[in-house]
This record gives sequence, structure tokens and C-alpha cells, in this order.
Amino acid sequence: MYEFEFEQPGSVADAVAALKSEDAQALGGGQTLLPTMKQRLASPAKLVSLSGIGEMQGVSEEGGVVSVGGATTHAAVAAGAGVYPALADLAAHIGDPAVRNRGTIGGSLANNDPSADYPAAALASGATIVTDTREIAADDFFQGMFDTALNEGEIITGVRFPVPEAANYQKFLQPASRFALVGVFVAKTADGVRVAVTGASEEGVYRWSEAEAALSADFSAGALDGLSVSADGMISDLHGSGAYRAHLVAVMTKRAVTAAG
Repeated sequence: MYEFEFEQPGSVADAVAALKSEDAQALGGGQTLLPTMKQRLASPAKLVSLSGIGEMQGVSEEGGVVSVGGATTHAAVAAGAGVYPALADLAAHIGDPAVRNRGTIGGSLANNDPSADYPAAALASGATIVTDTREIAADDFFQGMFDTALNEGEIITGVRFPVPEAANYQKFLQPASRFALVGVFVAKTADGVRVAVTGASEEGVYRWSEAEAALSADFSAGALDGLSVSADGMISDLHGSGAYRAHLVAVMTKRAVTAAG
């Protein structure tokens, strides 16, 4: 590791001010940034920790919407206080206890790893990502692998999840990292069904529109019979080929629908 400045503001306003410094970087739980810095793949001159900002922590539910502070850890979401079961269960299976007690929902969404779990929950639930300056619909937030709609220095202060009528997340995990080799989040709402897939595509998290149409007409695993996903554009690596991941998308979707039902 190399020398750098460290600042721990107590408010969002102070954090925004600190991030205006040249080559400053926001630090959530540090589960991605710190290993990257150790490998000298990133070298910010200043880290601005968001973990001490009380207004960015906690979970609440009101009017059918679950609000989660951007600095809330995975463990706190998994604890389930005010969180609908599918989201709590997803958080409970992120990484290991050390990761869950340090990693944050805001950090995960801002990083937008192509195999991360929260992006699938946000996209399938039709969540709203709240920052220090605006509100961004999940459909507009995720813009490709490790790419989001966030501007330089913009902070995720919270996420609002509309509570679905039924939902479930199924993950075929890569055992070493516990990231999703393929993960599928299915959410049924009064407006229809949304299906979000993570871990599979070279473009990052995405919605499977054909499955959404079929499940909106008939919310059952049988409605997916005959549907398949193309292997084109799927991630292919030592853990699984593109064709294997495409096959898993259909399998995990059926499992999620069955569990949600």
C-alpha cells in the first residue's frame, strides 16, 4: 500500500465537499477499492469514508417502499428489519460474514460489478437510486459493466425499493468468490413481472424481457417452457462458457419463480 490522505466526514455535505479535492475517491465498505489499491490498479490521493455518515445508514419501510441508506451494510439489510424477504435473503448470501459486515449497498451499486447481487435486486424491483443531487431510476442507472449514470463525485445516499407482491432471487454462485456465476431476481408487481439477470452478460446486469412478458401473463415456471437465452454476448471464462451461463439463466429464472410462488 502507498501513502494517501484519509477523511471521515460526518455528513453528506461534508463528504461532497471533501470529494472536490483533486484525485479524491469515495470509500464505502472498501471491499473492491482497497484490494484494487493494494494491487496498484488504483491510486487515489485521498479516501473519503462514507461509513460514519448517520444519515446514510439504516432501513425503513413506509407506504410499500423500503428505503435503505447508501452506507448500510449487507449484514444490516440481511437482518430483515423492514426489508422484504427476497431482498434480505439476497443480502444474507453476499460473500462471507466479513464482507457482509463491511460492504455497503451504495458501494455495490456504485461499483456495478457484472456479477454483483444488488444490481439485480434494484433492476428487478424497479428501485430508485438516490444521490446527493438527484434520483435515478434503476432502468437508467446501470449502463454497462462497471459503468453507471453517476457523475464524478456523486454519492449514493440511499436506495428505495417498491415492495413487490412476490419476489425471489436465485444465485448459482462461484464458490471461491461467492459472486454470482448467474443470478436471477424475479419480482411480481401490480404492473407486471420484472426479471433481472446478473453474472451472465458482458454488458452487466440486464432485464430478460421475453421472460417478463411470459410471466406477466402466467406467473408460473411452466410459462418459461420453450424460452431460452442466446449465448451471444455472454461472459465466457474458466468458470463457465457463454452457453453454460445462457442455460443457467433459464434454470435460475424457473427456480426463482417457483420459490416466489
